[in-house]
Amino acid sequence: MITHVFFDNDGILVDTEHLYFEASRRVLAARDIELREADYIQLFLRENRGLLHYADIYGWTTAELDELRRTRNAIYTGLLVREARVIDGVRDVLDRLYGRCRMAIVTSAYADHFELVHSRTNLLHYFDFVLKDGDYAASKPHPAPYLTALARSGAAPETCLVVEDSERGLAAATAAGLRCVIVPSRLTRGERFEGAWRVLDDIRELPGLIDEA
Repeated sequence: MITHVFFDNDGILVDTEHLYFEASRRVLAARDIELREADYIQLFLRENRGLLHYADIYGWTTAELDELRRTRNAIYTGLLVREARVIDGVRDVLDRLYGRCRMAIVTSAYADHFELVHSRTNLLHYFDFVLKDGDYAASKPHPAPYLTALARSGAAPETCLVVEDSERGLAAATAAGLRCVIVPSRLTRGERFEGAWRVLDDIRELPGLIDEA
């Protein structure tokens, strides 16, 4: 029986991943570097190296890399204000699960970006707690975020389910000994999800899957 559900945030609850790609594309374009979508998926989503990959290639100093990250994050903040939205079906799923399962968000998002997005979503009341960047010892694909969630919830691993959209999130969940459901986003749809408990076409399928577990 599933009693606890841990949700990723970006790409699962809110449609923001394409905005991070756009912010990264713009900051690299200013240095005459083309960031293609396929490169973004590999370097940012799968390998979690992002701008560090280009710093290694072009020999940027730590100060240059930090400035590019600040610029990228400022662009991303502006895009979040104008364009971030709750993914279709999420509100209905949370309504259906609320009171049946304890729920939490486990995300790699920076606190300021997370709070900015959710200042307008009216979703946070569904969740017992939120773990963001800085709330655990190491980021996904390390299991630390989900091990921290387990400790915080007090739940047994076999009663928990993780909902993710990427290989990196899947790796973190399975390394923590948790079942993981994948709901691919547009940017992660071509990834390999070996080891996932289920791969769903739409998050609206989640309540029925939990009923059957």
